[in-house]
Amino acid sequence: MSKKYLLTPEGLEKLNQELKTLVNDKRKEVIERIREAAAHGDLSENADYAQAREEQSFIEGRIQEIEDIIKNAEIISTGSHRNNVSVGSTIVVKINGQERKYTIVGSNEANPKEGKISNESLVGKSLLGKKTGEKFQISAPAGEMNYEIISIE
Repeated sequence: MSKKYLLTPEGLEKLNQELKTLVNDKRKEVIERIREAAAHGDLSENADYAQAREEQSFIEGRIQEIEDIIKNAEIISTGSHRNNVSVGSTIVVKINGQERKYTIVGSNEANPKEGKISNESLVGKSLLGKKTGEKFQISAPAGEMNYEIISIE
């Protein structure tokens, strides 16, 4: 049985764009580089050829990975979870007195710098199911962190 990948509509669109770029542009570019490098003769000592083949392998692997994610994607709706935190929720939390805004997403879309945290992460798991006003602690490697849910969008 294949793993289900939780994606927001935006995350699915990003993956579709990346797939399109890889298939239509990157794949053709690397094939041309392989062709050019092969034309230079002895392949056993041709660094350009080896590098292009390695890049082709990476591109093909990424194409397969994205196709699998898209095929097994479960689209999560955002903004429809006002009562408690769930995947797709955007929340404002107070962490040790400082306000932060997070969106709970599937692990493929997680990007803490953009405020997108995985539902599988320590913080993401701890937030799931919580309600506005709820206070709780998370034991993190940096120590005890006090959380309070300010709002759920």
